[in-house]
Amino acid sequence: MFFFVTMKIFYASLLLVFSGITKLYAQEIDTIPINTKGLDIKLKRSPLPSRTGTIPFKPVELSPMVVDARVNYWKTKTSVGINVNQATFSDNWKGGGVNSLAVGGIVNYKAEYSKENYSYVSEVILEYGKVKNKDQLQKKTRDRIFWDNKAALQLSKNWYFFGSINFESQFDSGFSYKRNATTGDEEATLISKFMTPGYLTESFGFEYKPNKYFSTRIGTGSARQTFVLDQSIYITKDPTDPNNQEKWTIAPIKYGVDYGKKFKNELAFQIVSNFEKEVITNTVLKARYQMFIPYDRALNQIDHRLDASITSKLNRLMNVSLTCVGLFDKDNDKNVQWSQALSLGVSFYFPR
Repeated sequence: MFFFVTMKIFYASLLLVFSGITKLYAQEIDTIPINTKGLDIKLKRSPLPSRTGTIPFKPVELSPMVVDARVNYWKTKTSVGINVNQATFSDNWKGGGVNSLAVGGIVNYKAEYSKENYSYVSEVILEYGKVKNKDQLQKKTRDRIFWDNKAALQLSKNWYFFGSINFESQFDSGFSYKRNATTGDEEATLISKFMTPGYLTESFGFEYKPNKYFSTRIGTGSARQTFVLDQSIYITKDPTDPNNQEKWTIAPIKYGVDYGKKFKNELAFQIVSNFEKEVITNTVLKARYQMFIPYDRALNQIDHRLDASITSKLNRLMNVSLTCVGLFDKDNDKNVQWSQALSLGVSFYFPR
């Protein structure tokens, strides 16, 4: 027992002495000075080039560069369409038919200005067409002058305050046709011409425009002037004359304007809705509905007009279009008036 205790003390003392010697030896190595004066020590050279000395800097004059960039707030588009239809038959053609030539044209110009919360839109539509059948008088197939201008100030995301003015009339004289009971010749009676009638409408109110292709104007304050400048349309041949003599009758009112007057002014509430969108690839549907409610007339005297057209581009130049117009205005006629035209022709577009 005593022997084992003595051996443990001996080994512990030996370990303590060995640790102290190692520590002293390490301290001596760390603190020994070395004279490097005669040693041939070569340091590895950096591969990067080095340069000593003063690098001179000279100021360089740079001429200012002016960029000629302008912001164009206008967007315009012009389309011109021409349609020609022609048919010729020989004198012995058993299938029946009549030689005919029809020519029509349309010009549509639209300019849009938009900056911040202000916008302005101007649109012009000009249409004219005629057809000539053998042994018949020339007749119009289309005739319209339409010019609409609207300025708007944005109030919120979808609502605007607007003011507008538009003008509508026709280029050429319009006639009604009938056959003379005695001679069988075709006779024409004048029923309309340029500014007979003509319409000028001013309106202001609020516009709802949730997207780019649809808008509705609510014209709380609207005025329309109807012009009838040619008084000859009031005078017509008396159809009740059995002897077909030169007897004439005078209509007391035409297009809502009394005989002897040039125009009539009306105050009204107006709603105008516009839709224009590419519904199918290369096919555009365009529609405009207008409702005019005069303040001084009964509700059954409301005027309605719907213009709708669908145009499909066949290639870069050719297109086919279907145009329909529906009109209900008791100042013109007690019944609904309508017209429809289908045409194939060429169109030229000038966007910018």
